[in-house]
Amino acid sequence: MPEVFVGAGSNIEPRQHLGAGLRALAEHFGLLRLSPVYRNSAVGFEGEDFLNLVIAFETEAPVGEVAAVLAGIEAANGRTRGEAKFAPRSLDLDLLLYGDVAGMVDGIELPRDEITRYAFVLKPLADLVPDRAHPVLGRSYAELWEDFDRTRHPLERVAGDFAAEVAL
Repeated sequence: MPEVFVGAGSNIEPRQHLGAGLRALAEHFGLLRLSPVYRNSAVGFEGEDFLNLVIAFETEAPVGEVAAVLAGIEAANGRTRGEAKFAPRSLDLDLLLYGDVAGMVDGIELPRDEITRYAFVLKPLADLVPDRAHPVLGRSYAELWEDFDRTRHPLERVAGDFAAEVAL
């Protein structure tokens, strides 16, 4: 069964929306594994800080179905499509990886290119699966993080057990 990785972020009541998103993901896909949560400044616009993490789960649902579930969870948490790319978000759920699939599947490019562009995606992924190799680059996420320019998007790890806080 493929392991799926989803990037999650919010800067509008982030604990509430991320918690609701995690509970909904668990209802749809079962057991979740979570990275640590990181706080970072908004990228591309002025706004409140974001909380971000990466979530992993296994599913046999096809890519398009997983993407539809993610979009439904976002919508249930106040996300409207058509927003500016760089704007405040109640809940953002991005399909990062679907097993080792590489290429366009069901209209979604995998792996998601944000993995190597943003610290708030790469660092939580490197925390969760440091030895796993990027399906295109062939380098581990720990290696990619080691070489990443961390000055562009500074991160602050959020203390505590986020899953327990949101009653997952």
